[in-house]
Amino acid sequence: MEMIKFIVLPTVLALFVLFLHFIIRIIKLRKLNLPKGTLGLPIIGETLEFFKANLEGKQIRFIQERMKKYDSRVFKTSLFGENIAVFCGTAGNKFLFSNENKNVQVWWPSSVKKLLRLSLVNKVGDEAKITRRLLMSFLNPETLRNYLPKMDRIAQHHINTHWKGKEQVVVYPIIQLYTFELACCLFLSMEDPIQLSNLSSYFEEFLKGIISFPINFPGTRFHKAMKAADAIKKEIKLIMKKRKVDLEEKKASPTQDLLSHLLVTSDTSGRFMSEVEILDNMLLLLFAGHDTSRSVISLIMKYLGNLPEVYEQVLKEQLEISQGKEEGELLQWEDVQKMKHSWNVASEVLRLSPPVGGAYRNATKDFTYADYNIPIDWKLHWNTHTTHMDPTLFTNPEKFDASRFEGEGPIPYSYVPFGGGPRMCLGQEFARLEILVFMHNIVKRFKWDLVDPDENFKYDPMLEPEKGLPIKLHPFHYTS
Repeated sequence: MEMIKFIVLPTVLALFVLFLHFIIRIIKLRKLNLPKGTLGLPIIGETLEFFKANLEGKQIRFIQERMKKYDSRVFKTSLFGENIAVFCGTAGNKFLFSNENKNVQVWWPSSVKKLLRLSLVNKVGDEAKITRRLLMSFLNPETLRNYLPKMDRIAQHHINTHWKGKEQVVVYPIIQLYTFELACCLFLSMEDPIQLSNLSSYFEEFLKGIISFPINFPGTRFHKAMKAADAIKKEIKLIMKKRKVDLEEKKASPTQDLLSHLLVTSDTSGRFMSEVEILDNMLLLLFAGHDTSRSVISLIMKYLGNLPEVYEQVLKEQLEISQGKEEGELLQWEDVQKMKHSWNVASEVLRLSPPVGGAYRNATKDFTYADYNIPIDWKLHWNTHTTHMDPTLFTNPEKFDASRFEGEGPIPYSYVPFGGGPRMCLGQEFARLEILVFMHNIVKRFKWDLVDPDENFKYDPMLEPEKGLPIKLHPFHYTS
């Protein structure tokens, strides 16, 4: 009996304290002028409605309905068990992007934190700046330009292996073979097809659990993602162990890939990344370096298939570039710089169908925005759709018009597929090269028709086609 009291009483007391804290917090919040909106059901909030909209490919509907109902500047909701203020429009983007480490810091749902541990996405302040600077010393245009011929060679080999001779292909899974091979080659010097296939299957499980309820129980998406992350890091660790030896014995080059770069490069204070940091950042970059690009390239294939006049314009530019080269000569940096219209087309695809809807921040202090009180520790969300589909920023926003990006292009903070400020996507240049190299090679080899021109794309968590985007190929006989 005494033992029961010993266990029960502290438990009851702890629950009472938590309940009291909860009540006090509610009373305090009621005194504040919070953004308009609803927090939905306890704990769950509006998470189910948000996921439903994503799976229907209607994330924009979730956002726009609440902007119209509550406030087009900022509204409140509750997602992933957190109170969230959604900042809208160019003013909202500017505020969040320019207030990093002042009023806000990066935040991700706990599933992301647990899966990507010590990687850049979870670092803040000076730690984030140091890690970003180290990674950017490899992912900057000056370094990546040296890898462009290799990227072209990989794209050509991919098309010859997986597209040539086929009457029909399913774009989304087949594009992953290209983007994943490219990321593994440039980041790990991994080219063995069997090893690539094994690692790729783990990333499929990892991706599906990256944004999920963090319930580490067998059968859940998060549990499968945790197991996949462990398996991926185990493979990378084996490669790292051998690479360290090869570097010491001069059998590997310090500049051959990202892994070598991280092993031999220190930050400004002379500190090298720990093994765990390298593993977590390699996991992050392999994931981000191939999966968002897979989504973008699949969407480009969709739009070019649906809009033959846009395809012809891209083809014209790419043929002009090829006609100035010797037969078999690989792409060089100067060639990619000439692909201005092709990148405008890709940019318009990113405006209409961004692969990632937005990102999150954490309020590090109480502050006021648009006459509303934003409490400390509230989570903040910016979303691409609040500006990308705003008719005051983009005339006829539903219409495909690559000319929007000519001249000075969109106004600041209106076009944000890569985010902005200190947390802007550090793989932006890598993605640009990856996409343009593929566009160059595919339009010279094929025209195509969409099997289902109205196929829906859904966020899960990246924007992906429900049926994989099957297309019928028509070889285009051109040789440089």
